Amino acid sequence: MPKLCDMHTHSVYSDGTFTPEELVNAAVDSGLSAVALTDHNTIAGLQEFIDAAADKPLQIAPGVEFTTAHNGTELHILGLFIRPDSFDAIKQYINKATILKEESNYNLVKKLRDRGYRISYVEILENSKGHVNRANIAAELLKHGYIESIQEGFDTILSKEYGLYVPPERLSSLETMSFIRSIGGVCVWAHPFIHMTFEQAEAFLPSAIESGLQGMETMYSLYDDETTQRAREICKRFGLSESGGSDFHGANKPHISLGTGKGNMRIPYEFYEKLKALL
Repeated sequence: MPKLCDMHTHSVYSDGTFTPEELVNAAVDSGLSAVALTDHNTIAGLQEFIDAAADKPLQIAPGVEFTTAHNGTELHILGLFIRPDSFDAIKQYINKATILKEESNYNLVKKLRDRGYRISYVEILENSKGHVNRANIAAELLKHGYIESIQEGFDTILSKEYGLYVPPERLSSLETMSFIRSIGGVCVWAHPFIHMTFEQAEAFLPSAIESGLQGMETMYSLYDDETTQRAREICKRFGLSESGGSDFHGANKPHISLGTGKGNMRIPYEFYEKLKALL
């Protein structure tokens, strides 16, 4: 039986519903050989993740998913194989972005309340172990019956187009890539073709690689076969290592399963090995 991995998952410390320990146990139960924890803009769960995996037959990649922007386009950059001795540097790097994100969250909830949605930002904070984002707000709306799914919230009242959500200022994509390399992490572009076309991505890649980009997700839950194939071709052409991830969030994205996404993925363990070899 082939060895498999999942290099993109989330826990309760951002907008997932599994604790890091539960994620580790689920990865073992699913037969994965390696898993990465990549919570949004926080390393709060990484030590728990490392400790939980210490006695398990599982390789791990402690990581972070940085929310960044390049010329106004939001891009998500993974820092993988993060060492504990870099935790303080990461906290300092994301501190300003964290404050701006919290202001954006608070203002969004205030606007929702002004529209008659009876939700509390205090309760949202209490229900989250890590940084709050729109998925946490959507979960609160879902709990109160205002929406029928997290995705419905993103498609409607929580979308930028609806007029209530104002995105905060983001970290620079290129600066974040350089930062990840400076702390000894491996830099991977998460789900690039969710945010850019193939043509836009190819125009961006030379500057990204110069800034430290080492890999790119070619396998992702929302990719179809054609997207995966083109992504793999682009990776090969630009000399990047391949990565793949489910973007697992537990009950907050119930249609996405650990390791297999929507049932459309089997991510080779070789991806984990080749990414780790970049250290």
